[in-house]
Amino acid sequence: MAEAMFKHLAGEAGRSGEFEVASAAVSEYEWGNPIYPQAASILRRHGIPYDASRTARPMRAADYQRYDLIIGMDEANLRDIRRIAGGDPEGKVHMLLDYAGEHRNVADPWYTRDFETAYDDILKGCSALLAALSAS
Repeated sequence: MAEAMFKHLAGEAGRSGEFEVASAAVSEYEWGNPIYPQAASILRRHGIPYDASRTARPMRAADYQRYDLIIGMDEANLRDIRRIAGGDPEGKVHMLLDYAGEHRNVADPWYTRDFETAYDDILKGCSALLAALSAS
């Protein structure tokens, strides 16, 4: 959801060509899976386009060098990202809602089934991230 939402926000701001945005799974369980049906449904409901043919790919250690920022949704993601990347010597790894001034996890709809709250959290974080990147 975050990848699609950030791309959409950047496009609305006329900045889509400025960013390379790619999501990756830190858990083998998700590798190869398409977007979760409820996540797709909420994106459609809010008019956010997404690539329905895309499947989850694994995060790789090389991603750390390729990208300027690596964003996690929760503390567990951050631990896994740092483990895969071999640490965070350049300070690239951040939690999404930190950009909104809220050091907390994005509400996880996998456990709550509350995709609307997850959408709201991700929108808040992606909007704040785009603003932070605009200011830099």
